[in-house]
Amino acid sequence: MQSKLLTQEEACITIRNWQKGGLRVVFTNGCFDILHAGHVRYLTASRGLGDVLVIGLNSDASVRRLKGPNRPVSCQEDRAEVLAALGVVDAVTLFDDDTPENLIGALLPDVLVKGADWPVDRIAGAAAVLASGGSVRTVPLLEGRSTTGIIETIVKLYCPGSADGQG
Repeated sequence: MQSKLLTQEEACITIRNWQKGGLRVVFTNGCFDILHAGHVRYLTASRGLGDVLVIGLNSDASVRRLKGPNRPVSCQEDRAEVLAALGVVDAVTLFDDDTPENLIGALLPDVLVKGADWPVDRIAGAAAVLASGGSVRTVPLLEGRSTTGIIETIVKLYCPGSADGQG
């Protein structure tokens, strides 16, 4: 599993080798803070669009900037390890920016994937992938599944009377 956890430089080299070997590389990204069935279905569908799946994982600092000071719930090392343990995932690399635009521009996967809630023209890295001859795809999300929803349920069940879970 450790061999699936790559630095950005290692990811670039690995992707180029896979592409030279004729493999179709699929890339997606996210925080993947508390892994749930929606994530698993999304990653499985993404992997089905090619031969190998690479995940760009938001660093802890990036997640905090995007989701607020109480996130992530799971640290980046744990999130990366959980993702790498999935059979549909071939590589995981961290990025610290708010979007994976720079990472995608460096990796240039054959297929860039996001959830169907993202219009293609707003997907970070889409222009670079399309300009390099790749494609951008969206896959349906599993309705009613989200990390935020899970956290809200936990707070509601275990911290009654407290909107923020602090008392």
